[in-house]
Amino acid sequence: MSILPIGTIVYLKEGSQKLMILNRGVTIDQNGESVLFDYSAALYPIGLNPEQLFYFNCEDVDKVVYPGYSDEEEERFAEIYQRWLDENSETIKKGVTKSK
Repeated sequence: MSILPIGTIVYLKEGSQKLMILNRGVTIDQNGESVLFDYSAALYPIGLNPEQLFYFNCEDVDKVVYPGYSDEEEERFAEIYQRWLDENSETIKKGVTKSK
């Protein structure tokens, strides 16, 4: 699965609430080290609450409910992001999604 556009609504595996993708390529501190997640998201339809951000990766997505807007710029971003991931796969530490 290629990177999903901002605004995409998804269910995560074993998730029971829809999430809306807010950001891609997010780096956070997890267990004392800097890790990369493919996405950060907020509960849908509530929206952004800084106390309730969710971080996950492409493989955590179970179902795309609604795809976000995509155009030529989005397609270009997806290509560049995937190339960057591929070129840096040995040095990038991916975050681990915590199940609720």
